[in-house]
Amino acid sequence: MRAAVLHAPKQAMTIEDVAIEKPRRREVLVRTAAAGLCHSDLHFIEGSYPTPVPVVLGHESAGIVEAVGEDVTYLKPGDHVISCLSVFCGHCEFCLTGHLSICQDPEVKMLPGKAKRLTWQGGKHLNQFLNLSSFAEQMVVHENALVKVRPDMPLDLAALIGCSVITGYGAVAHTAKIEPGSTVAVFGAGGIGLATINAAAIAGAARIIAVDLDPFKLNLAKQFGATDVLDATGGDVVARLLELTGGGVHYSFECIGLKATAEQSFSCLRSGGTSTLIGMIPVGTKIELHGVDFLRERRIQGCMMGSNRFRVDMPRLIDFYLQGRLKLDEMVSARIKLEQINEGFAALKQGGVARSVIVFDH
Repeated sequence: MRAAVLHAPKQAMTIEDVAIEKPRRREVLVRTAAAGLCHSDLHFIEGSYPTPVPVVLGHESAGIVEAVGEDVTYLKPGDHVISCLSVFCGHCEFCLTGHLSICQDPEVKMLPGKAKRLTWQGGKHLNQFLNLSSFAEQMVVHENALVKVRPDMPLDLAALIGCSVITGYGAVAHTAKIEPGSTVAVFGAGGIGLATINAAAIAGAARIIAVDLDPFKLNLAKQFGATDVLDATGGDVVARLLELTGGGVHYSFECIGLKATAEQSFSCLRSGGTSTLIGMIPVGTKIELHGVDFLRERRIQGCMMGSNRFRVDMPRLIDFYLQGRLKLDEMVSARIKLEQINEGFAALKQGGVARSVIVFDH
């Protein structure tokens, strides 16, 4: 099969012929239909997060089951599926207490470099990314990294639900549990930020303020449900948010992964407010907060993939889309071929796009 291989950080990926193993016990072979270019992948491309190389990146994807291994009962060939990096075991403490997104069982969530599913150049080991590697024509994954979805859902749009949408929706619905009528600030209007805005609107937030540097993304944020937009180049963001809301927001969401915006997301809270950090802040970066501000019962918390229960959440999100409540078409800036992957990530880095989606020709 063909796959995009990252040889080292800060290098362009190359399209290579790669061999993929047959599915073993509880594994599934999926023909990849579509894969989104996520900013999380860009963190690894640029080296701000480490991963063993060479590697096939990609984690936001959808496809069709081609074969199943022994003891797979949930799926069968022909099923349409969405992948999720929140693979779960179902029996550890985290899973049994409803925190599937932070399951750490090494049998299903293998550590980087441990999966032996891909080879190239005559049998050399090729690293699998986050137990998925969806920048390839096929994937072999654990069955608990997949959710079966209705066949009338377009797979190029379903792929977006696999990361950006489930993360934004879950951060609102599960991590923060925002209340109807509340005021929300969202820092960053990329794919995850737009999904967060959309989810806040679905959840009944009365006011949703999008903060970004990019006029294109701010305009897009309005389509996703933002009632107000703030151009971050226009001066002190926190002061403007406090003035705009008469004292701060009930909930804020940081969807970029920067020290400055993480600190701003906390500083813009009203008393009793909650900041949820979604963005991937670079390894080694510390954020600084004033201790006295916690006396006002402000809170700041992390979020992993929207604290999702993806086998429940993703079918519901598809229903929301087909009902016209969840916006996915508007998120797709471009549909590209696998050979255009480097240009797609260059566009993502430059801004002016929400999501590019690789559509595979089979």
